Amino acid sequence: WGHLGITLLEASLTFVVGSLAGVLIGFWFARKPLLAAAFDPYVKAANALPRVVLAPIFAVWFGLGIWSKVALGVTLVFFIVFFNVYQGVREVSPVLIANARMLGATRRQLLAQIYLPSATSWVFSSLHTSVGMAFVGAVVGEYLGSSRGVGYLILQAEGAFDINTVFAGILVLTAFALVLDGCVSVAERRLLK
Repeated sequence: WGHLGITLLEASLTFVVGSLAGVLIGFWFARKPLLAAAFDPYVKAANALPRVVLAPIFAVWFGLGIWSKVALGVTLVFFIVFFNVYQGVREVSPVLIANARMLGATRRQLLAQIYLPSATSWVFSSLHTSVGMAFVGAVVGEYLGSSRGVGYLILQAEGAFDINTVFAGILVLTAFALVLDGCVSVAERRLLK
């Protein structure tokens, strides 16, 4: 249970931090085309980078504790959410925005009444994918350097050819990923009304 608690904490922090950063920065870039054009090559280069090679760097920067696993997972979750939010906000109908402005809508009203509702389905689509990536980030981080967590237990079991423990770890991670995805689905049903 202690190992499972560590992995769940890492995956939850990864999911929350990566999703919030992806939503905020994706929304900001979509609303500022000049900024998006300036940073586009850097964002694409960062997205193309294999994340596993970052794990040793994060281990040096943040140590072998929780935060190196969270940092690795955030790099996986962030880009999924970022690109979906960016695309969702950019696809808002310009006619709808122009009509709202003509009727006197403020920037805050545009945000609350047009941009956010239009991008919500894109956001939740990315969040469903991000749940799995949060667990992948946590487990891969534990594989590469850890003394706790379900990924660590799976690695130890693989070294001892204990296939039962490997499958048990996989099933436990899958079950909790489905629970977290179910929570996202509940929030989606409530917010999309």
